[in-house]
Amino acid sequence: MILELPRRTEHFGAVRFHDVQRVYELDSGTRKFPTRSRDAVATISSQEIDKINEKMAIVIPIKDEKLKLLEGVLSGIPHDCLVIVVSGSQRSPVDRFMMEKQMIKQFNHFVDDEILLIHQQDLGLSEAFKTVGFNSILDKEGIVRSGKAEAMFIGLLLTKMLGKEYVGFVDADNYVPGAVHEYAEIYAAGFILAESPYSMVRVSWVYKPKIVQDKLFFPKFGRVSEISSQHLNRLIESYTGFGTDIIKTGNAGEHAMSMRLAELLPYASGYAVETYEIINALEQFGGVLPCANPQVTAKGVDILQIETRNPHLHEVKGDEHIQDMLQTSLDIIYNSPICTETVKNSILKYFEVTKESSSINKIDPIIKLDFPRFMQIMKEKSQTLTEFRE
Repeated sequence: MILELPRRTEHFGAVRFHDVQRVYELDSGTRKFPTRSRDAVATISSQEIDKINEKMAIVIPIKDEKLKLLEGVLSGIPHDCLVIVVSGSQRSPVDRFMMEKQMIKQFNHFVDDEILLIHQQDLGLSEAFKTVGFNSILDKEGIVRSGKAEAMFIGLLLTKMLGKEYVGFVDADNYVPGAVHEYAEIYAAGFILAESPYSMVRVSWVYKPKIVQDKLFFPKFGRVSEISSQHLNRLIESYTGFGTDIIKTGNAGEHAMSMRLAELLPYASGYAVETYEIINALEQFGGVLPCANPQVTAKGVDILQIETRNPHLHEVKGDEHIQDMLQTSLDIIYNSPICTETVKNSILKYFEVTKESSSINKIDPIIKLDFPRFMQIMKEKSQTLTEFRE
């Protein structure tokens, strides 16, 4: 892959936000060209990307999506990546989870990938969380909550179980398998370029196509990400005193993290999960609040944003879905302890009433989980954990 090096980097405490990098060539071949200090691009060989893929899991949260979409997403993931599908799909009256399981089994008969599948309301999984006292992911009935963040967190645990160093997330509603393949390659390229072992790679879509008056229109930004990114930038500039537009991926569903960073972050439920990753990095490592991880501040946190070549064509879920995403994303910014009055007043122009912080559930970081005991119980009790390997 040949991609542009960041034109600028902005610092917020120990967090380094790198400006959006453009991909010039999706596959640069097998040769590695040395990057000189004055070069404007980085050329990353396919062998280098393959090495990262072998250390990376791709997590696919899914909830009642079309099976054809899931199959397409699976087909786009590089073979060397571990695939983890975490399902929140209905079990009755039609058991969609069983349909997903059968489809994955048939798909893997032909490709022989390493794929793990689990249902997030698996009673054995919930029992494992309860037994080790990790209740922040459970609902009032003691069952894992239904939500994307919960599915992502379970995917992180399975990634850690299999000893992978990196984890990427891909939504299951993507219509373009080639775009999914590009996301995974971008993740690998980003980790190669990152200077810190605590790193995050966030995809900036080149276009998000939609139908306007019977024609295909290619807008540059999604509505939610544009507004949430705007307020994240206002939060940064309210501390630095300099205007900025450095963040352009406030709601990037397609993103990846090194496991060393992922284990330290708590996660917000609902549609706030991607925005909260940035907010929490600012809270933990931005220098405004006391830092409990001096080893991270010494290395810094790299947040890379890389623009795709493929457009992002996904399932359209309506204006109500968009409004919910926007509300929750702005709520998580509004209720942050580092959010300034200026930013709060700006958010209130969009919504007269914001939710109380207690209404947005938070999942504790992995480092607070008794991981060995949890995994032992989960493997013994799980009713849905399935490994597909011919």
